[in-house]
Amino acid sequence: MQSIENYDFSGKKAIIRVDFNVPLDGNFNITDPSRIRAAVPTIKKVLAKGGSVILMSHLGRPKGTPQDKFSLKHIVSAVEKEIGTKVDFANDCIGEEAIAKTSALKAGQVLLLENLRFYNEEEKGNEEFAKKLASYADCYINDAFGTAHRAHASTTIIAKFFPNDKMFGFVINGELDAIKKALDEPKRPFIAILGGSKVSSKITIIEALLKKVDKLIIGGGMSFTFTAAQGGKIGNSLCEKDQYETALRVLAKAKELGVEILFSEEEVCVKEFNNDSPMRVFPANEIEDGWMGVDISSKSIAKFDKAIQECKTILWNGPMGVFEMDNFAKGSKAIAESIAKSTSNGAFSLIGGGDSVACINKFHMADKVSYNSTGGGALLEYIEGKTLPGIAAILEK
Repeated sequence: MQSIENYDFSGKKAIIRVDFNVPLDGNFNITDPSRIRAAVPTIKKVLAKGGSVILMSHLGRPKGTPQDKFSLKHIVSAVEKEIGTKVDFANDCIGEEAIAKTSALKAGQVLLLENLRFYNEEEKGNEEFAKKLASYADCYINDAFGTAHRAHASTTIIAKFFPNDKMFGFVINGELDAIKKALDEPKRPFIAILGGSKVSSKITIIEALLKKVDKLIIGGGMSFTFTAAQGGKIGNSLCEKDQYETALRVLAKAKELGVEILFSEEEVCVKEFNNDSPMRVFPANEIEDGWMGVDISSKSIAKFDKAIQECKTILWNGPMGVFEMDNFAKGSKAIAESIAKSTSNGAFSLIGGGDSVACINKFHMADKVSYNSTGGGALLEYIEGKTLPGIAAILEK
């Protein structure tokens, strides 16, 4: 495996798998350019070392059919602005125009290929498709951590055509370093904060974390399943009755391993699921019928803050309430502030999973934590102990 730091790009074409799957509004304006910004150091490194760059990405889920709303042509000007260099565009990722434009590419130039997922072959991991993409370049850089858990043509299969000229970009290197610090070599005590709505979607993550952490905060909608499983009253709150046994098994396992699990003691509740509903605070295990929990209370915030301040490594995945509604975002915001405070005092904090990153960004606190993971699904699969095909493909000799 090569390193982007010392690879000789002089006179070479580098094909880079980036994650430009950015959110667009109705007028094709990018509402959050952070994924493009994240790729800039990798692109600039190749250009500074005398190479040329071929960028490839997906956008949305076009399911193998070219559609204007998923065309990467809409983001060309934004990419140009971020890297400060003209970006040419090929209106197909394979075919005559792509071959002609990649062939003509000179040192210092950048070309963006059209959406890879306009072809089903991309997600199917088709080898012929990967071979066509590989034919454009002298070396391959994977810098799309967000798709590293998928064995797609551009993230995994293509690597075999560059046995001695494949490497990670700075985004993936940063992700792997942060994950190593948090999960593989954590300073203790280590606390994980899990939120979100469903136990069923997080159970493998919970079970994996129990073997690693000293403390575990469980908040958000899934906490009610744990409360109900232990005989508590949760009113009309979100609940998965088929997960009671799972919840009790987790509690027993935590006790066996000496992991402290913390739950909210009180919940902010409403009768109607809208931002302006009258709110009332109930003990978390005594919520009256007709009321549903939507956020943690100030008492729970204080309890969680104390636990967070005592820890040297922090992993946050999932909000504490319905953070999309401002009146029910106080708990999630308080957790973000608590993590930021602990980080400023020397703790290492890793924020991972789409909703947690969205929380941190909503509260403008991304620069107050140690690392914001760009790969929700990829990070969660790593936590679960799964092999990420996009990572393995680069590491393989």
